[in-house]
Amino acid sequence: MFRFKLIVGLVIGVPLIPMFIYAAYMDKRLDEFEATLHYQPPVESSEDTQFQFVDQVALSISQGQVVYVPAYSHIYHEDGKPHMLTITMSVRNTSDENAIVVRSIRYFDTEGQQVKSYLRKPVTLGPLGTTEILVERDDATGGSGANFLVDWVAATPVSEPIIEAVMIDTTGKQGISFARSGRVIREVDREPLATSGSPSTEME
Repeated sequence: MFRFKLIVGLVIGVPLIPMFIYAAYMDKRLDEFEATLHYQPPVESSEDTQFQFVDQVALSISQGQVVYVPAYSHIYHEDGKPHMLTITMSVRNTSDENAIVVRSIRYFDTEGQQVKSYLRKPVTLGPLGTTEILVERDDATGGSGANFLVDWVAATPVSEPIIEAVMIDTTGKQGISFARSGRVIREVDREPLATSGSPSTEME
């Protein structure tokens, strides 16, 4: 009887040994993988390495640009049905010392035709200031190939602003959102800027 139980135990247990070994191996691999995901504090660069990036940093300094910002008033799904989106386009001054002036924000449709010009007067953004443009969900004039042209200048060379469009819709069972960053299409010459005491925020 003992031999019978031993044989039965071996028959059942032996095939399970590789499974236990494999499970232990996979558990160890998972622990090692998770260890690679743990937060690591920033590694400070050596002085020699820092100087290698001076030229690259200089390229992000400008005194004025025209920036193309892709946007989508709708995208397509299923068999080509339009999915309407709300667009928020923001211009963020990344300089913590100097103001920039947004001279114009123009909105174009898929055919490249101007739909709207948003600013009646230039808008001054103080250090780290932001201005936004909203295109409502039901406004389909831009289409799937909509875009903005943003023209900005500064009285002194500054770090480039961050200009991006965020598209979102939450009306369905599953929300959708994504963002697109602007791309500089040309540098512009600065025209004389008004030295007003307070920022202008006039928009149409």
